[in-house]
Amino acid sequence: MATPVFHRRFLSELPGDPDSAPVSREVRNALWSRVQPTPVAKPELLAFSRPLARQLGLEEWLAGGDAARVLGGNALLPGMDPYAANYGGHQFGHWAGQLGDGRAIVLGELETPAGTCVELQLKGAGPTAYSRTADGRAVLRSSIREFLCSEAMHALGVPTTRALSLVRTGDGVVRDMFYDGHPQREPGAIVCRTAPTFLRFGSYQLPASRGETDVLRALVEFTLRHWFPQFVDQGKDGLAAWLREVAERTARLVAHWQAIGFVHGVLNTDNMSILGLTIDYGPYGWIDDFDLDWTPNTTDAQQRRYAFGKQPAVGLWNLARLGEALLPLCDGDERVIEDAVRAYQTTYGDEATRRFGDKLGIRFASERRDDQLLQDLFDWLAAEETDMTIFFRALCDAVTLHAAPTTMPPACAEAFYGSPPQSHVDAGVAWLRRWWQRTRDEPQTATDLRTTMRASNPHFVLRNWLTQRAIDAAHQDDLRPLERLLQVMQRPFDDQPEHQELAGRRPEWARHKPGCSALSCSS
Repeated sequence: MATPVFHRRFLSELPGDPDSAPVSREVRNALWSRVQPTPVAKPELLAFSRPLARQLGLEEWLAGGDAARVLGGNALLPGMDPYAANYGGHQFGHWAGQLGDGRAIVLGELETPAGTCVELQLKGAGPTAYSRTADGRAVLRSSIREFLCSEAMHALGVPTTRALSLVRTGDGVVRDMFYDGHPQREPGAIVCRTAPTFLRFGSYQLPASRGETDVLRALVEFTLRHWFPQFVDQGKDGLAAWLREVAERTARLVAHWQAIGFVHGVLNTDNMSILGLTIDYGPYGWIDDFDLDWTPNTTDAQQRRYAFGKQPAVGLWNLARLGEALLPLCDGDERVIEDAVRAYQTTYGDEATRRFGDKLGIRFASERRDDQLLQDLFDWLAAEETDMTIFFRALCDAVTLHAAPTTMPPACAEAFYGSPPQSHVDAGVAWLRRWWQRTRDEPQTATDLRTTMRASNPHFVLRNWLTQRAIDAAHQDDLRPLERLLQVMQRPFDDQPEHQELAGRRPEWARHKPGCSALSCSS
């Protein structure tokens, strides 16, 4: 295997912190602080993503004996120069000031066989200058969730950071899972996650909030140079065009989340990627029964700021905060923000319409009142507990029926949690008849529509109860459920009949079980 090559663009091109001590502090006029991962007792490689390892040219290395030491923070490869990034953010709508990588350490920027660069970042590798009162560590349960979800989202086609590996550290980590005064010692773990960059909205907000305009300008120029070269050296017009591009990427991302029923759980501005990627997997979840007001985050249980149905509006709010941070470089011209807001709204509307049209097998047309057809479906799904993923997948076969249904197809009825009243079932059948008749107006055959719909309606999603079973087993040193989930979720649109039970409704025992129904930010 060729020796991996690492670059130092972030360190060499942007202002940094002269102090490398992993001691919590305010770091000003700097975007990074060097820090060494803290060694662990017994690093053990539990799992890795073979497709990603192959893409990065690391598959052979991961099969060797040194990978666990490096990915567990006990050793470095030549060229690695670890650091933690400095950024701020709005958390639950309130400015939180400096945040930064409190338990994430970038090892370096790996040059891939394709000639691109990706950051390798260890999450849970020890304290940094930004750890505040935390220990910089992560527990096995949250690490398994991030590892599995990163790869599951990628397989679904959702823009996302990736997860290369999962390492058990051999150390215990004390966490109060629900912040209720009952801390427990849990097994520690480290995930190596990758992305072209982990820059987030809060990266730009922090220097702007401090009046560090030169630092902000350097960061923006760095960002454009490496990921948005079409906007380099275009002054305010280029910055405005770049912000519109970020708005459009963010809008497309959120529309994709809504179409698959994914809820991020913590859409703070420090958890919003400048590249439009899903970033920072904490208390996320997929909605089981269709509920626009559902959130998997116990911290948000009262406010529900980040509930499923609110994600599009939150994405827009966060974008406006990024626009405000860029105003010092745009002569204070707020039209830059207004243009970006309009771009977000237009793009989200178009993208959501296209995605739900694909899920229903129709091309939306206002004159056919297709928007009303979709709204009526949402209203019906929400009226009784009905599984979104199962119902939409069932439509893929219902579209090939030779006549409009007169009863509820069994596959659609499988989506019900419990036994809805007959009036509700009858209303669903009436909607199905309208929808089926509408699909007959499409130029494709029913078979072709089924193919299109199956590519937009996954059979498998990473439901919290599935992940919790894998976590429980891993705590007993049984990695088979973890390995199985990883393999199944890499083919979410395939039937995989041998794994059919992983595509079923949430079992009743999981309705209120911790880790299955709601999670905290504890990791």
